[in-house]
Formats: sequence, C-alpha cells, structure tokens
Amino acid sequence: MITKRIIPCLDVKNGRVVKGTNFKNLNDVSSPVELARYYSECGADELVFYDITASYEGRQLFTDILKEVASQIFIPLTVGGGINTVEDFDRVLKCGADKVSVNSGAIKNPDLISQAARLYGNQCVVLSADIKRVDGQFRIFAKGGREDTGIEAIGWIKKCVEMGAGEVVVNSIDTDGVKKGFDIEMLKAVRAAVNVPVIASGGAGSAEDFVTLFKEIPDMDAGLAASIFHFSEVLIPDLKRLMKENDINVR
Repeated sequence: MITKRIIPCLDVKNGRVVKGTNFKNLNDVSSPVELARYYSECGADELVFYDITASYEGRQLFTDILKEVASQIFIPLTVGGGINTVEDFDRVLKCGADKVSVNSGAIKNPDLISQAARLYGNQCVVLSADIKRVDGQFRIFAKGGREDTGIEAIGWIKKCVEMGAGEVVVNSIDTDGVKKGFDIEMLKAVRAAVNVPVIASGGAGSAEDFVTLFKEIPDMDAGLAASIFHFSEVLIPDLKRLMKENDINVR
C-alpha cells in the first residue's frame, strides 16, 4: 500500500504567508522561510509554495523568496503562481523547485503542459485545479479563484493528464478555509477520472478530516492543508500518529 503524503501549503503574497476563506479575506500569517524550515524539520512529506497573486497581477513569480525557501528545506518542493511559459518552468526549477504547478497558464495555453512534460518529464508537471460548483457543475476557476472560466472541471483535468500532467492538486474553493472537512464528492470524481497521483486540498479542519479522506478514498495520494498547520491546530507528528492508529500508511 502506497504511503500517504501530508503536505503543508504556503500561500505567499507580497513576500508573506497569508490565509483566507473561500480564496478571499487574506490575513497575514508568517515568514515563508521560517515556516518552510519548520515544516521540513517536523515531518512534512512535501511542501507547496504558491505565489497566489502572480497570475492576477500579470507578473512573474517572486524568485528571491523562493530561493531562500528552497535552501532551507530537505523535502520535495512544488512551486506555482504566474507560470505561463516553459521559461517560467526553467526559472523556478533553477531556484530549487522539484515540481512546478500550473493553473491559469495552462488555461490560456494548454500546450504548455505537453511542452513542459517533454522538456522536464511528466513527474515535474503538476496541474493545480481550482474548482467550484456552479449550477450543479464542477467548474474550473482561474487567477487565484477570481475568474469562472466556464470550463467543466473533470473533462479539463483528464485532458491535462493526457497531455502530460503527472500529478493533480484539487483545490475545492467551496471548502477552502471552512474547516469542515475535505470535499469528498469532488475528490472522488477526480480520483475516478485519472490514473496519476491526486492531492486533496481545501477544507481540513482537524486531524480526523485526513483520516476520513483516506478512509473514504483509499487511493487518494496526499492531503494538503494550510491554516490548521500554520496555527498549530494540528501538529504533523500527531496527525501521522493518528493515521497510523487508523491503519493508514504514512512515512
């Protein structure tokens, strides 16, 4: 049985980690460098770093902070925000990222996924899908959850995986920051549609929510969260202990 990964997420704006609810009302949390170091030392399996306003502001991702974060950690690092070209992939990888997450850039130019996969390998290309229910349909949103693209989510994710995305992060806007549990219905739909690793994001409010996630969807690969880790509501060693007690395979 494959081990389940626990992944903290750093949403970075103006050089600081922030957190909101349903992708809105962002509050300052901490320094990304300090938090990254803390997570690397306390048992996180990977780390995700999103420059959350890069696409909306139409600029490149801040690389100075990214370099500093990468230099402090000894776990795999996925980086996203403002990734629009293969040159952006190259720049971020040279700053120390192991994988590159693409969302709005792929919506504008789906060929970006196949180009990057050819150059750097599928395992390096992560599709980040910000999904919200609109009129009963799972819909893809762009620019940090600000823009309804009108694209049906499950078909879009399947297409991107066929083009070379080696992993999918499913960000449920409906459950983001609400702390009532992961969006099991949405995650089951995505997990059933693709044969690459899927990471659940949005909604974790307790350690038990991770247990529920992996019990309800045994082939889910990883759980990602932000605020419950940032504010020490859940400590990663305690979470892994609980998962082990519930016969969920962890590192």
